[in-house]
Amino acid sequence: MKFIYKAKDSDGKIRSGLVMAADQTRAEQLLADNSLTIISLDIQQESLLSKINPFGRSVPNKDMVLFSRQLATLISARVPILQSLRILQEQVSSKYLTEIIGNLIAAVENGESLSLAMSRFENVFGSVYTSLIRSGEASGSLDKALNYLAEQLEKDYELKSKVKSAMTYPAFVVVALLIVGVLMFKFVLPKLTSVLEEQGGDLPAVSKGLIVFTRFFDQYWWLVIIAIIAIIVSTKLFVSTKLGRYEWDKLKIKLPLVGPISKKIYLARFARNLSTLVVGGIPIIKALQIVAEVVNNQIYRDILYDTVSRVTAGQTISEGISRYPDYFPVIVSQMVRVGEQTAQLDDIMAKLAIFYEKEVDTQISTLTTLLEPLIMVVLGVGVGLLVAGVLLPIYNMASTVG
Repeated sequence: MKFIYKAKDSDGKIRSGLVMAADQTRAEQLLADNSLTIISLDIQQESLLSKINPFGRSVPNKDMVLFSRQLATLISARVPILQSLRILQEQVSSKYLTEIIGNLIAAVENGESLSLAMSRFENVFGSVYTSLIRSGEASGSLDKALNYLAEQLEKDYELKSKVKSAMTYPAFVVVALLIVGVLMFKFVLPKLTSVLEEQGGDLPAVSKGLIVFTRFFDQYWWLVIIAIIAIIVSTKLFVSTKLGRYEWDKLKIKLPLVGPISKKIYLARFARNLSTLVVGGIPIIKALQIVAEVVNNQIYRDILYDTVSRVTAGQTISEGISRYPDYFPVIVSQMVRVGEQTAQLDDIMAKLAIFYEKEVDTQISTLTTLLEPLIMVVLGVGVGLLVAGVLLPIYNMASTVG
């Protein structure tokens, strides 16, 4: 959510701007962390177009890695932050990132901290990124924080690349089948079905069904396209609601084949981000709150916020997540317990993240192997029905004539 704020800084100067946070409480905390006393804080309403727009602006992961590495190098060389940002603004290839860096420069010149300026672009930097930058600014180790962030971004990029590359072939085949199917039903089959109707006689059920569907698609293809667009838009709007997002996230976990992979991705994300935040010196309760938001699933978000309340009451993280064995397997709660007892939670979580990332890689490879023959079977059945619908009447007619 976007919030427009007006606040006083430590010198008593009035400052105003835009801040992004999950809710008003997080926005207030973010401003307080930057030594700003709130005068007013109002939600900036999103337009309907921004809610349904599936092509939100983003920065390629590679560019984010390079930006973090180069900024860390410049700061390590004691180049002032404003000069470092100006140098990077001329070097980055992404136009959107260039625009963002320009906004960061303007905000820093106006007296804001880098972390507060970055929080306006949560879709690019995210809660973990801004939290570690804020911690680096407070401890005087901003270069170390940026280097660590670059390493984590590289690992996230590797995992996403594996998922995308594994799903590219099945997605290409499905899209190709849809295009071929549309062309067949619009331009080829209407002529063939008209021949079948002209010859008369009792047609097989497959041929009758093919004729009815072809006639409908030929006349109302525009209605089919409108219906598809309406379904996509309505689904997007439903998912943007609290109930819709909850049901969608629940479906992603419960689906056969895909569900177990999604669950392992969320567990890897939980472990990786918690390790990153603990290494960055973020207090454990705040780290859990941040992870709850960045894990990107409402089910896990609710579980982690419940764990936050239990940790606040004096329990451990392992005790909190062990109450949900369907979402946090026993191995996770046990490893978290070991990390808490040995004061090596960051190291244990990093190892757990590597374990689940390897599991995801293995399961995706297996799923891809299974999808290829499954797609061929579906393709074969579809082609078989088309051939049967067209050739059976011709064969029957030839048999009758003979």
